[in-house]
Amino acid sequence: MTDRIPAPSMRHRGTVAAGLALLGVAGPALADDAGLQAAKPTGLWERDTLTGDWGGVRSDLEDAGIKLGAIEISEGLADLRGGARTGAAYEGRTELDLDLDLEKLAGWTGAAIHVNAWQSHGRGVSGNYTGNLLTASDVEADRGTRLFDLYLDQTAFDGLVSLRIGQQGADDEFIASKTAGLFFNSTFGYPGLPSLDQPSGGPAFPLATPAVRLKLAPTDQVTLLVAAFDGDPAGPGTGDPQARDASGTAFRTGDGVLGFFEAQYAVNQGKDAAGLPGTYKLGAWVHSGRFADQHFDRTGLSLADPRSSGLARQHDGDWSVYGIADQMLWRRPDTDDQGLSLFVRLMGAPADRNLMDLYADGGLNFKGPFAGRDGDLIGLACAYGRISADASRLDADLQHGLPGRPVRDNESLIEATYQAQVAPWWQLQPDLQYIVHPGGHAPLPTDPTQRRTIGNATVVGVRTVVTF
Repeated sequence: MTDRIPAPSMRHRGTVAAGLALLGVAGPALADDAGLQAAKPTGLWERDTLTGDWGGVRSDLEDAGIKLGAIEISEGLADLRGGARTGAAYEGRTELDLDLDLEKLAGWTGAAIHVNAWQSHGRGVSGNYTGNLLTASDVEADRGTRLFDLYLDQTAFDGLVSLRIGQQGADDEFIASKTAGLFFNSTFGYPGLPSLDQPSGGPAFPLATPAVRLKLAPTDQVTLLVAAFDGDPAGPGTGDPQARDASGTAFRTGDGVLGFFEAQYAVNQGKDAAGLPGTYKLGAWVHSGRFADQHFDRTGLSLADPRSSGLARQHDGDWSVYGIADQMLWRRPDTDDQGLSLFVRLMGAPADRNLMDLYADGGLNFKGPFAGRDGDLIGLACAYGRISADASRLDADLQHGLPGRPVRDNESLIEATYQAQVAPWWQLQPDLQYIVHPGGHAPLPTDPTQRRTIGNATVVGVRTVVTF
């Protein structure tokens, strides 16, 4: 198993007005916690999915090896102060999943097919208002309908080996923190460093790419992952990468190789374990492509020098190393997972060929914070991304021609959120983010003098997730 958060926990959105309206009809669910824990419930407020078992059809299909899933994620976010400009936006995603158990369907032992596709609607607050690098929502994407996952997964030797072949995202399994999945900001999913440094944002939402992934689990505590992805999910070009693969069906294979390597060590995972559960990961990614220098041209002149050709020096390959810790700190007595948990992630990359060369995040969440609210989560997290020294030096050089132009340094944020499990099929989650130095302390786009910077931003929102 991986540490990826189930879709209802990681991907959720909703307008403020819609969320409050929904909350108004949620009284019966909020008052009836006993129903949420019933075994195989059939009542509206107790069952796992909004549409139930379809008169037994859903269970019959799963028994036959066919599992269907649908989630509607909606949110409203508003930049109340700061950023490139203030304003509010609605966005959402309708997500469909299909899982085929080939052992049940065709007698193929250990084989399964997974398909995931989604339809994105609305517009994002980061791209339209705040102008920050660490996108405020992990659902923000261009409008459209796109295939994401389409792969065959073959397990063998009682789960010792798993081979996955087909289109997939690196964020399905790599650089993932289970504890961080509670939060809105996209950096707590696939972090800002690989998102900004890898071509087209890397193989992560909203763009997946063909890949081969091998997983070995020699013991209950140790898991080893290695994967090779196509190096650019959208392919080379200018403009928005999402527009270059608008349907998610480019299936590109000729853009170099992006390799991932990750070792995981899990402790105290069983219910009867004496200690608190934790998972620790060390990993790296390596890219075989060519990457433009952040400071110098091909002759060694600064790219800001009037004599420069404007053609950046090229570097062979790119890489990053990272470490992750997820650790439960305190567990409420006589419960399996209620209590306080911590996550920390740290990663770095070369400064000469990357916009971001150092990244760190961390935070806490508490499950079951109040009596009778066993499924609720409350959390506080922060993230920091440093603009590489070479990119900052280029900005300093540009000051010779544009006195007073800011030098980019870093972007950071703090996020506080509360996820209410209104019903097993419905989550409602208000959120608050404060973003420092949006754009890495970049010039305000509307300032022709390029002397004013994008202001520190306050972003608030609410999201709702309905599992059908």
